[in-house]
Amino acid sequence: MLSWLPARVVALRAKVFEKVNGDNAITFPNEVIGPDRFQELYSHPAANGRSKGAGLSDLFWYWLSPGPEVHQEHLEAGPRYDDVARATRTFLSGSTEELSAAATRCTAKVLDEVLTGRVTEVRLRDLMMPVWAEYFYEMVFGEPCPRYARDLIVDHADDVVSALKCTGLRHPARRARLTRYLRVRLADVRHPLPRTLSETEQVHYLQGTYFNTAVVQMSEAMAHLLLALAQHPEVARRIDDDRYCAHVLDETFRLYPLFGIAHRITTADIALDDETSFPAGSVLCFSYPAYHATGYANPDVFDPGRWESTAARHEHHIPFGVAANRPCPAWRLAPLAMRTSAREVLRRVTLHSSVSHTRSLPSRGPCLLVREGPVPRRRLAFLRVRDRWEDVWRSVVQLVLGTAMVLHAHHLRPAGRYFDTHDTQGCPVRH
Repeated sequence: MLSWLPARVVALRAKVFEKVNGDNAITFPNEVIGPDRFQELYSHPAANGRSKGAGLSDLFWYWLSPGPEVHQEHLEAGPRYDDVARATRTFLSGSTEELSAAATRCTAKVLDEVLTGRVTEVRLRDLMMPVWAEYFYEMVFGEPCPRYARDLIVDHADDVVSALKCTGLRHPARRARLTRYLRVRLADVRHPLPRTLSETEQVHYLQGTYFNTAVVQMSEAMAHLLLALAQHPEVARRIDDDRYCAHVLDETFRLYPLFGIAHRITTADIALDDETSFPAGSVLCFSYPAYHATGYANPDVFDPGRWESTAARHEHHIPFGVAANRPCPAWRLAPLAMRTSAREVLRRVTLHSSVSHTRSLPSRGPCLLVREGPVPRRRLAFLRVRDRWEDVWRSVVQLVLGTAMVLHAHHLRPAGRYFDTHDTQGCPVRH
């Protein structure tokens, strides 16, 4: 059934995106900088440029609009980044009990709405997006999330991630509805917003940090975790063991890292040794999947047991980045919230899925939630057949839409045009 086509299309898509980087982009690990020196280069003080000077930035800014210029992951180093990062840490702080209880509460609320029969078919990413929309709304505003606001957040986050995965085009008007809502609510947030940002930039900061990145990444992470549990019931049965659950999360993050490529632009020459150097302006692309696949026996196998004899900090395992170069601010919150959310799901249902599980997960994770009784084998068989067929036509859609968005982003040059008129701290420049 044209099973060869998706792999061919993925390879072709990779070549299209390689062209975006230009000739000065280098992907690691490679023959020169292997996995043993991957983190050394990633942590180098001069590997700290984020957006200015990379062709790939135009594409990411295009996908993440509005407000990519104040997105924490894309701000250049300096006082503005420090101010934004400080505000984010404040919003994401809280006791273990508070963070866990909120995840349980928000998960239970959504499940109460979704579970209407003995067997419920869902796409796991779609199931989890309302959960994290509720969760981060509470974190930002300190009150329960109204359904109207939740729908705005979910529509926005789904539009962003669909564009990122090239399964759909971006819809600026859909995103603008959330922008207008947040502008009205700006004075209601729980903590002070970054003072170095204008009012419009503060709105975009809220939208991009909490209702784009946070909702999308947590929904993706939970989709991977729940799909892995659905396909490994022996693992799901042990999820209440805190130590084992930590191993499950480590293995999920290892095999299905949320970041594909993290790119950095060198702001000065980097000389690692007498034979290995990179001039200023080089685009360094750090491949998380490639790095996470090195140093392990049977790296393509989901095996939480591998962590019983080692610790993640000793292995090729950086799901939240490296401490010296912009680690994810949710490195503490995410495992806590995911653990309690998964347990709330498994308290109510058993999970069953027969679909393929890939890192990019463009299928959004089809799965059956069974409240009681036998597993519907025929429906599982249908899921498998439908998933194979969808994989064929979806790969073609991704190629076509991805190419169209690459060309559109190249034409618009959102990052390039911004830095034509602003310095790295967002101040207008005169020519």
